[in-house]
Amino acid sequence: MPIEIREGQIEDRDLIARFQVEMAWETECYKLDYDIVTKGVEAVLRNPTYGVYYVAVVDNQVVGSLLTTYEWSDWRNGTVLWIQSVFIDPNFRKSGVYNQLYSYIRKMVDADASLKGIRLYVDETNERAREVYRRLGMNGEHYRVFEWMKE
Repeated sequence: MPIEIREGQIEDRDLIARFQVEMAWETECYKLDYDIVTKGVEAVLRNPTYGVYYVAVVDNQVVGSLLTTYEWSDWRNGTVLWIQSVFIDPNFRKSGVYNQLYSYIRKMVDADASLKGIRLYVDETNERAREVYRRLGMNGEHYRVFEWMKE
């Protein structure tokens, strides 16, 4: 099954937003407001300083997406890419879609001296995703993410 990876486009906005709403419910039983998420996705698609969406396409159908955002590392004098908002259509899971997305990002980081690495966070209860990340050579042993968010 050929999988094409490309940057997200404004035409992908509604589908990426739907993916995010589904992902939040599936992984955390958290109900997101679709209209707010749609505006957030559009903001990224229109302003790449916020981040870049990448989509996986099979037979002209977007079947997965992820978002990369930026962290400046003074320790490394360069940018670390954060992978966020990962979603693969359930009908295409275990078919290499995420592997292709990750490989695309990894090659991009390897080819650019200003990019120093890749990070992501995952809900501690999402063992399925954690196992996928381990198989790709990532580890979750070094840092624990803490947060404070306004409701």
